[in-house]
Amino acid sequence: MKLGFSQAEEDFRTECADWLQGQMAGEFADIKGIPGLNDEIERRKEWEQQLAAHKWSCIGWPEEWGGRNATLGQQVIFAEEYARAGAPGRVNHIGVELAGPTILAFGTEEQKARFLPGIAGGTQIWCQGYSEPNAGSDLANVRTKARLDGDEWVVNGQKVWTSLAHYSDWIFVVARSEEGSKGPKGITFLMMDMHTPGIEVRPIRQINGDAEFNETFFEDARCPADSLIGTPGDGWRVAMGLLAFERGVSTLGQQMGFRNELDAIVEAARANGLANDPLVRQRIAKAEIGLRLMRYGALRMLSNTDPSQIDGAALTYKIQWASWRRDLGELAMDVLGQEGEITEGEDYEWSMLPNMFLFSRSDTIYGGTNQIQRNIIAERGLGLPREPRGDR
Repeated sequence: MKLGFSQAEEDFRTECADWLQGQMAGEFADIKGIPGLNDEIERRKEWEQQLAAHKWSCIGWPEEWGGRNATLGQQVIFAEEYARAGAPGRVNHIGVELAGPTILAFGTEEQKARFLPGIAGGTQIWCQGYSEPNAGSDLANVRTKARLDGDEWVVNGQKVWTSLAHYSDWIFVVARSEEGSKGPKGITFLMMDMHTPGIEVRPIRQINGDAEFNETFFEDARCPADSLIGTPGDGWRVAMGLLAFERGVSTLGQQMGFRNELDAIVEAARANGLANDPLVRQRIAKAEIGLRLMRYGALRMLSNTDPSQIDGAALTYKIQWASWRRDLGELAMDVLGQEGEITEGEDYEWSMLPNMFLFSRSDTIYGGTNQIQRNIIAERGLGLPREPRGDR
């Protein structure tokens, strides 16, 4: 495992850091450090296109599809410098980090030509149609149905927690295409235009006042037969490949965002004198140790893993960072005290740390709850007997 970077990679770090910091101090200074994914969407779409114009949108992709064919080390460096510069969260994260790599790995040449240019160019925003009211962390329990009618798929059902569906142009959907099938069998992976008749999006108001999540309803919504990735009934394999990409390089950029949050807590503790409290200092030290351990663990995971497969180390990562950040949110509020419970204005637009505390309550739920993650670690990572699942 390599924990350092070569001189060439450090030169690359300087190149991308200079460009990102210049953008955040110049044309896009107005969206630097904005707290929520639901803020300044139109400007952030412009930012996506700016990234694309300078070949920074999807640097790990092949050059023929708009990338730089960047090495793993370069991708890690860019993710870190992106967060360090205070650049806004990627409004097309789902397209660049999930949909695009999945199409590259499992799609046909025709599908690559159809979808990848729009993702790489920042002109097509994507969302994810996985979770359902009765199939959140248990993806194999999806009930949304897809049936082939001539040269079209007809989709009926409901998805939930669909991030930025109200701004998205496309969605990838896992649906049950074989009548009577259960579990991972009989699932098909489809790509659908969000402007298709029969698709309705309803926002879900969150505890922090934002509404970046949505319910997405499908009522006889149609898409062409060639919209599926893989083959009918083979969607589980594709869906699991996509989840492996979700544990990919962007995790290092995520950690740099965590670094910014921890630094803000330290600054607040110094400002109000709590940095001299031995218990607070101990909790800050514990958070610092946890963040560094996550970094080394993520580097090990990335260096040892086929990017289309989830290995044992990757199985532990989600529960690790979600639990750490939940605790970080509690530390933030304890440091801020009463100051963290009030804000200016009628709409209560929270500053970074209170907003982080409120949003971090969902970290241990979305993307697989902590409880489900423990089952996955036990069964897939440790080979322990499966938990009873009725007649599935």
